[in-house]
Amino acid sequence: MTATSVGALLLCRADPETVRPVAHLLRERMLLVPAGDGWSALVPEGKPWQPEGHEAGAAATGDTGQEPVDRVVGGWATALAVGSAWPAVALWWDGDRSGYILAAGFRRPVGYVWLADGTPAGEDEAMRSFAARLGLDPVLDAQVLDTLTRPDPEADADARLRGLLAVLARTGLSLPPGLSPGEPADRLRASAGAHREVRQIEWGGRRDAVRRELDALESGSLGPWILGPKARAVAAAQVAAGLPLTLWGARRRSGGWLAAGLILLLQGGSALAYNRFRGGAGRGAVNGPPR
Repeated sequence: MTATSVGALLLCRADPETVRPVAHLLRERMLLVPAGDGWSALVPEGKPWQPEGHEAGAAATGDTGQEPVDRVVGGWATALAVGSAWPAVALWWDGDRSGYILAAGFRRPVGYVWLADGTPAGEDEAMRSFAARLGLDPVLDAQVLDTLTRPDPEADADARLRGLLAVLARTGLSLPPGLSPGEPADRLRASAGAHREVRQIEWGGRRDAVRRELDALESGSLGPWILGPKARAVAAAQVAAGLPLTLWGARRRSGGWLAAGLILLLQGGSALAYNRFRGGAGRGAVNGPPR
């Protein structure tokens, strides 16, 4: 890989119609395409990350306007998965390393890294968590994942990610042509844009975000419990977690983590309002109009 082959993919274990309302809340221009049975792929249209070798220079000059690709897509994956019934896997690569980040609900994201030549640079526990959270076969799939954590002079970082995708293929994942690890961001966008079922994701403002959040609630993409005491407790927890995360992301100028915090706030606030409105409507229907 070269410095120009910096790129990333976001894989969501849900169909595009389920992913779309939540993806809009990232406030990023992306292309959404189907990626097999029960999977979707998001391809960023911009390059909100640092090119190879820029991180050290940014630290020296104080320019933190951009972040390494793994940090950006990690925040996006967390934002997509928080409060949803489906997990998100971020694949990323640059001139030095490649890796993945798995986010699922409120649980701490897990990830693994390989150097460009394929040398493992992660913890085996991350692979075990990866298999467990995605419901992979604890024997056959776990054995394949274990080989990805062992030295192999014939496998570079691209090959490691392809091996990971081969395991996910058993769950129905099938990436469209051209969406391959190691490809530069421009080529990924061109391939996604040529797909006949591509959908454009872009930020439409706060009013549109509230409407799409309510769409997500109605469609069930935020989980099966959207009414009742349990839903209100979850919504309150989302608001409580979203505020400090939003402030932390703003201080760090981290777009991905800022999006995660904002989505938590928006989801929690929308769910509380939804419960109040629907609950009130339900009580009115049962008890009749006030006299």
